[in-house]
Amino acid sequence: MTTIASDEVLAYDEAVQRFDPVLGLEVHVELSTRTKMFCGCSTVFGAEPNTQVCPVCLGLPGALPVVNAAAVESAIRIGLALGCTITPWGRFARKNYFYPDMPKNFQTSQYDEPIAVDGHLDVVLDDGSSYRVDIERAHMEEDTGKSLHVGGATGRIHGADHSLVDYNRAGIPLIEIVTRPFEGAGDRTPEVARAYVAALRDLLRALGVSDVRMEQGSLRCDANVSLRPRAATPQEQAQVPFGTRTETKNVNSLRSVERAVRYEICRQAARLSAGGSIVQETRHWQEGAGLTTSGRPKSDADDYRYFPEPDLVPVAPDAAEVERLRATLPEAPPLRRRRLQDAWGFSDLEMRDLVNAGATELVEQTVAAGASPAAARKWWSGELSRRANAEGRELASVPVTPEQVAQLAGLVESGRINDTIARQVLDGVLAGEGSPEEVVTARGLEVVSDDGALGAAVDRAIEANPDVAQKIRDGKVAAAGALIGAVMKEMRGQADAARVRELVLERLS
Repeated sequence: MTTIASDEVLAYDEAVQRFDPVLGLEVHVELSTRTKMFCGCSTVFGAEPNTQVCPVCLGLPGALPVVNAAAVESAIRIGLALGCTITPWGRFARKNYFYPDMPKNFQTSQYDEPIAVDGHLDVVLDDGSSYRVDIERAHMEEDTGKSLHVGGATGRIHGADHSLVDYNRAGIPLIEIVTRPFEGAGDRTPEVARAYVAALRDLLRALGVSDVRMEQGSLRCDANVSLRPRAATPQEQAQVPFGTRTETKNVNSLRSVERAVRYEICRQAARLSAGGSIVQETRHWQEGAGLTTSGRPKSDADDYRYFPEPDLVPVAPDAAEVERLRATLPEAPPLRRRRLQDAWGFSDLEMRDLVNAGATELVEQTVAAGASPAAARKWWSGELSRRANAEGRELASVPVTPEQVAQLAGLVESGRINDTIARQVLDGVLAGEGSPEEVVTARGLEVVSDDGALGAAVDRAIEANPDVAQKIRDGKVAAAGALIGAVMKEMRGQADAARVRELVLERLS
């Protein structure tokens, strides 16, 4: 088994007392276009390896690229939604570096002339406060392929027996959204990082430009972290130069974004406190171990030998086209959340919990499928959120649909099952046994309301607990809970608790 070496770390509270964290995030978003950025190959996820390729995306000699117009429109809409200026003239460049999964040995990207610049995104933190993240640029590029390292314990090249390359992803349209450095967030820097990626994901989903499935890699975050010594005042702090940064690559969940930033702050603080220095490098987030490991020395822009792409004309959207696309922007997610909160009658705290759980859209879809807002919120922000957290996965990736949750809530509301049984039904749905209705039928999980069966169970409980029965006869009605519990246990939680209570009191009145 491969062992992952761990650096020394400083306690987080001590780290942020000694040092001021500075953070920059680069978020890569795969666009949900039907075809790739510069060719007509399909972008459908999960196809057999190397079946969605052609001479263009494989970089074969003589193959010429053509820009995907739908990808350009998506890029403009993203820029507008982020409050960016859409540049009237932008062009592609070749970013030259070698990776086995990059067939051309260069990436077609935008360098000094991106399509959108100077925007911002306001994010809400867990306590309801807000933080403005400034956007430096959003630019278009293409994704690389995917390397699969086989035979090792970690899925990485170290320790693997051999590697395979799948070029299906090579050439898929990407938008890279680059922030300016976060300053002034202090000990809340990791929380701001998570909130920003969550807010950006919500915005992109509302725009309909990407499925933003982090677990499938269609939204990935690179976190650039550096530390500088803590100064006495904010004015003095602003004069302290940034430290050497590291870039933790391809973090693919909201939880991991926060954890990776927090770990890097603690790791760098320990090294600097011991008199060491930080190496400018890329690092990899190890989800299981909860730490980052060294990747390769981080290149600067000059190392990539950028030059204009000679086979592509510049992108020059006219003002009328930009305004046409501006008119297609949806309701901003914060405004939409406020509207939904008013319609559902949720408190600020209830709505914030829903947002923090990533459940707003899931609740909306569940309500649309027939559930009450309260029931939809209860299941998504309660039981399902608990299970998602226990498994370390995003709530949206839990294998249950809003329609199934609405059906589950309907079965509870109708009295056919209770909350205890509903959790068993949910187990069956998550195990792939079918819809809630099918699981109830197959497992025989309906609530027992038959007075004959319930009465017999009540009689047995009274006989087995004479002391409790006497307390009830003496007027201590609260003691009935013990007999009700005994009946529920005997009937595996499937008894109608309200009817059991009635029968107990009838027999002992």
